[in-house]
Amino acid sequence: MGLLERLRKEWFILGIVLVIAVARLEPAVGVKGGPLKPEITITYIAVSAIFFNSGLSLKTEELTSALMHVKLHLFVQIFTLVFFPTAIWLFLQLLSITPINEWLLKGLQTVGCMPPPVSSAVILTKAVGGNEAAAIFNSAFGSFLGIVITPLLLLLFLGSSSSVPFTSIFSQLFMTVVVPLIIGQIVRRYIKDWLERKKPPFGAISSCVLLMIIYTTFCDTFANPNIDLDKFSLIIVVFIIFSVQMSFMFLTFLFSTRNNSSFTPADTVAIVFCSTHKSLTLG
Repeated sequence: MGLLERLRKEWFILGIVLVIAVARLEPAVGVKGGPLKPEITITYIAVSAIFFNSGLSLKTEELTSALMHVKLHLFVQIFTLVFFPTAIWLFLQLLSITPINEWLLKGLQTVGCMPPPVSSAVILTKAVGGNEAAAIFNSAFGSFLGIVITPLLLLLFLGSSSSVPFTSIFSQLFMTVVVPLIIGQIVRRYIKDWLERKKPPFGAISSCVLLMIIYTTFCDTFANPNIDLDKFSLIIVVFIIFSVQMSFMFLTFLFSTRNNSSFTPADTVAIVFCSTHKSLTLG
């Protein structure tokens, strides 16, 4: 395989590196309140576009079948909202005796209590041919559960509480996830033949939207002048996050590929991404 062909095949990974580099050079462009207005274009338009795209590309029978896959849904939600935060809490009890910055450790626990991601799990599952319909359901359902469960988990593990605008978050999720998905399904019924004949690059479109989300996220990160952390703690935490992510992905892969699991390879892909990724946006 030539270099050009390899670059073309791995364009998404290269895109991630590129958008992070651009965000580092000029974070003011994609920061909240900046020219791109990510609080509107990303929070509402980009996420809506992802689910409209999924509704347009998925067959209705695939969505219906995914709704009935109760075993898969239970696995994902229990792993991400029960096992994940509990395992992180136990792990952080060991790390609390180290010199790592305590606020970074609290940040890890906070991330561990978040629900499944609204967009990235769906896009990544679709990109590698997984059960996209199951990923959509679990991302949406997990996000709605997270409105109630995540604050309770934070209270349990960190002892911190706050008021949560349930109505506004619920309505935002409904308008950016459920409604675009339904509209996509309706539009699909009228242009089904054209879609099957032309086969638009739905996966590439969703991946480009995800790159936009990654770009604005890193713009916010690099634009924050108040980050004052010692390099030791930062490097160790990056290593911990990578290790935890890989370990949990491997663990979900093992559980979902057992002989008696009844999960298909496509189901396993959805499980691995939905169970181990966390929604920082909703958080």
